[in-house]
Amino acid sequence: MEAPAAVENPLRVGMRLERAAEPCAVVIFGASGDLARRKLIPALYRLVQERLLPAEFAIIGLGRTPMTDEEFREKMKASVAEFSESKTVDEEVWRSFAAKLQFLPSNIDRPECYGELAKRLEQVDAEHGTQGNRLFYLSVAPEFYAEAVKQLGEAGLTRQERGWVRVIIEKPFGTSLESARELNKQILRHLEESQVYRIDHYLGKETVQNLLVFRFANGIFEPMWNRQYIDHVQVTNAETVGVEGRGGYYEKSGVVRDMIQNHVFQVLSLVAMEPPSSLSAEDVRDEKIKAMNSAREFDGERVRLECVRGQYGAGSIGGKPVPGYREEQGVAPDSVTETFAAVTMWFDNWRWSGVPFYVRSGKRLAKRVTEIAIQFRAAPHALFGKAQEELSPNQLVIRIQPDEGITLRVAAKVPGQVTRIRDVNMDFRYGASFGVQLAEAYERLILDCILGDSTLYARKDMTERGWELVMPILDEWGARKEEASFPNYEAGSWGSEGSVKLLEQHGRRWRRP
Repeated sequence: MEAPAAVENPLRVGMRLERAAEPCAVVIFGASGDLARRKLIPALYRLVQERLLPAEFAIIGLGRTPMTDEEFREKMKASVAEFSESKTVDEEVWRSFAAKLQFLPSNIDRPECYGELAKRLEQVDAEHGTQGNRLFYLSVAPEFYAEAVKQLGEAGLTRQERGWVRVIIEKPFGTSLESARELNKQILRHLEESQVYRIDHYLGKETVQNLLVFRFANGIFEPMWNRQYIDHVQVTNAETVGVEGRGGYYEKSGVVRDMIQNHVFQVLSLVAMEPPSSLSAEDVRDEKIKAMNSAREFDGERVRLECVRGQYGAGSIGGKPVPGYREEQGVAPDSVTETFAAVTMWFDNWRWSGVPFYVRSGKRLAKRVTEIAIQFRAAPHALFGKAQEELSPNQLVIRIQPDEGITLRVAAKVPGQVTRIRDVNMDFRYGASFGVQLAEAYERLILDCILGDSTLYARKDMTERGWELVMPILDEWGARKEEASFPNYEAGSWGSEGSVKLLEQHGRRWRRP
């Protein structure tokens, strides 16, 4: 008689959806703000609609704007109708969801408000059966992160006595290496690292998660994922929008702080990492930080030779004229803040030695797209002569947004009696292949936090490593402000001319998505 097959531990194999979400209360700081309205409440509504949350569940919104529970529910219903994918509200689902939704007027820096919150949580435990499990989501300005955690700690709300306590913290996590370290220090006075979930919504996108499956579940690709077969890698994060009224914030930030040191580096680490020993959160995050620790440090010479900055001038997007960055509200007329950057990364390890990773990110570019392009080395011998030499190299493109999917470019013979060769694409698109609506990034990430799965969240060491890598770039550019000849690219283009030369000096060129 055959022995029964061993049952895999879902934690071990990373199949988080085979685990049921536990009862819990979600407390949203800044519940009347833009992020809660556009993303968080619609995501939680969708999770209820998909039956991914238990009946023993409640949401407490916190905010300075006084309103009743019923007023809060009406506002959130309008938000779900406006910002959910379907643009509609299922009345039956909404009635169930609204019954779990309440509001508590509150100020982050007032201790008495946390006393009120503690009482409300006790009520929620009794009425909704949330069993003392609590998720605090800090959807507030970054300067309030440490204060909110401190007040929660001093009110005894971070103690895991009857259930678990987890805190989601939005980006930006610090504005420099020093500030990131200080923020980590302040937060970890009141929380264990295992309770802290530093969110990066890019990691919630389906294609980013698929990178792990694509690399490690397919025997065809992993053997070629190294310096022997790959010529170089390009990571493009392009936006068509400008600063959208956030000129004051962007003046203190710039694209390196805003995008590269967090979003882009998180994606880059998944491309460069070694295979983890398992899909547990710590094993995956250990390999990501190992990869980033092998990234070559920047110094003044490397910044001058291998990094390029830019700022958009007036131009047109989608056939409509748009102003230059210096004409945007809240921006200084002589600003030298970069809205575009291209950076050359090298990983000094066995797998990637000698393979450049070209990273670019910017605003007011020609197309909204985030993608990874893996360019393979040319075949060692041009058997088909000139026809083969004129072909583009094989390329694997992983599109993260907006049209999530994967494209493999290969050479093929054109039908006919004469041997002619041209590039053809093998396309995989999520929507066409699976015929399902992809989950919003926040849906995935909030559910992961409730499940206690931190795989797609940034760990303390990863946040600090991102800042360690970019600070020399920012310091060098800060010391050479007068050399920034801005604006140096037109809105609607693909960035500054310097980024083209960055690749040309190595005999390469940017892919045009």
